[in-house]
Amino acid sequence: MIIAGVDEAGRGPWAGPVIAAAVILRGRVPGGLDDSKRLTADRREQLFAALHASACLIGVGQASVAEIDTLNILQANHLAMTRAVEALPEGPDHVLVDGNRLPQWRWPATAIVGGDGLEAAIAAASIIAKVTRDRLMVALDAEYPGYGWAANKGYGTAVHARGLAELGVTPHHRRSFAPVRARLSGV
Repeated sequence: MIIAGVDEAGRGPWAGPVIAAAVILRGRVPGGLDDSKRLTADRREQLFAALHASACLIGVGQASVAEIDTLNILQANHLAMTRAVEALPEGPDHVLVDGNRLPQWRWPATAIVGGDGLEAAIAAASIIAKVTRDRLMVALDAEYPGYGWAANKGYGTAVHARGLAELGVTPHHRRSFAPVRARLSGV
C-alpha cells in the first residue's frame, strides 16, 4: 500500500500563503525525521535536502492569500493539502494527515493529531512544507522590508505589528485576519 503523509505550514501568520506538502517515503529514508517545530532551522534544511536527494516522492501545494481571505484559513489549508497530494508523481492508496480534520477529497485518509511527531511520512511533509514556506517568506522580506518576515515568517510579532502600523498592508497580508483588517479600517 502506498502511504502519503501530509502536513502544512503557515496557518497562523498574518502574511503569506499556506503551504502544504505530501511525502511518500521510499528507499533509504533520512534519519531524524520529526515534527519540524522540534528541529532547528539548520536541521530542517539538512533534512529537506536529504529528502529531495532520496527516492521519496514529494508534492507541494499552496493556497494564496486571496484564497485564504475568500475561503477562510481552514478551507484554504485543505485546498493546499489537496494540491500537494495531486502534485505527487504517483497517487497514494491512503493519506495520513496531521491534525483532526480531513479535506474532502478522493483518497482514503486518516487524521492524526500530533501526527508530525508520530508518523515519519507526516514528519517529512512537515519539514518540506516548513522549509518551503520559510524560504518564501525570506524572499518576500527582501521585497517588503520592515515587517521582519525573514525572522518572524509572517507571524504576529511586535516587529510585524510595528511594520503594519508604520508601513501599511502589503499584497501579501491576509486581509481577513483581525490585525490586518483593523489596520485597513483605520483602527
